[in-house]
Amino acid sequence: MLRIGIIGTGALASLMALRLAEQADVAMVGSWPEQLDAIEAAGLTLVEADGRSHTHSLTATDEPLLLPPVDVALVLVKSYQTATAVRRLRTLVNTDTLIVTLQNGLGNWEILAQAYGAWRVVQGVTSLGATMVRPGVVRAAGDGPINLAWAASNLFYDPFVACLRTAGFTVELVRNVQGLVWGKLAVNAAINPLTAVLQVRNGVLAEEEPLKQVMMAAARETAVVAAAQGIQLPYPDAAQRALAVAQATAQNHSSMLQDIRRGGQTEIEAICGAVIKAGQRFGVPTAVNAQLYHWVKTVEAGQPITDWRIGVGGTAVDLESYRKE
Repeated sequence: MLRIGIIGTGALASLMALRLAEQADVAMVGSWPEQLDAIEAAGLTLVEADGRSHTHSLTATDEPLLLPPVDVALVLVKSYQTATAVRRLRTLVNTDTLIVTLQNGLGNWEILAQAYGAWRVVQGVTSLGATMVRPGVVRAAGDGPINLAWAASNLFYDPFVACLRTAGFTVELVRNVQGLVWGKLAVNAAINPLTAVLQVRNGVLAEEEPLKQVMMAAARETAVVAAAQGIQLPYPDAAQRALAVAQATAQNHSSMLQDIRRGGQTEIEAICGAVIKAGQRFGVPTAVNAQLYHWVKTVEAGQPITDWRIGVGGTAVDLESYRKE
């Protein structure tokens, strides 16, 4: 049986751990005390979108030294925790261990590859959605494929793909992984910051015309930055893709909104921050991403946003009336 170590104990990590636990020997490694205690006491419960629920006993610890090396390490921490994940992986990785990242934003693969070798680190993206109900209970919030970079040279790559598929995940193997990463980045930059600062579900961005304009502008801006680097996105129109995702996940609360609500740090640096830095490097203006970045950083710092105007297509759009009190 495949040994899988999941680095992270948040919503997506919990969703994947529970579904994979039927097919593999799964252990979770994280630092969220309430979650670790809940899993130890009563197992991990998954509430499916249709209301069905099931619980599975799992190993979950903040001490990776207590675990044997794994065949596959699946990294699902927030982007700002990747350096910590590198340290947690040290005793879990052996000479053949496959490391897979499905994290949001840019820079995660590079950090892991620098530490453990590019040959063993696989970049992936997913549109799977999940929300923590409370420690020990996660709710599925929308299915989507897992796209993985082609990496057949690793001993555990094919068995891991087979394990994912047997567990019910849709897995697509791709060669243009940079296009996928930037494709997801464009959608994340369009949806996550706006929903976080306005405190609204994803679908509101598609329902209100001013919000739709800002969302689509952020996606277009990100696509232009990608194009400046010669990166082709996996869809023809980033703005329309962001709109479609917002509509398809209308009832979801974005991961960034969930971070804001619990008073935690967000992944804004690896999302809008990464777009801004790449835009500066390649001479592409990123005014919309910059304003979204500023708003999220303001909220992160516990400060009120006093000016809700944002420039879109040469026009100032005021979003103050759309924020949820």
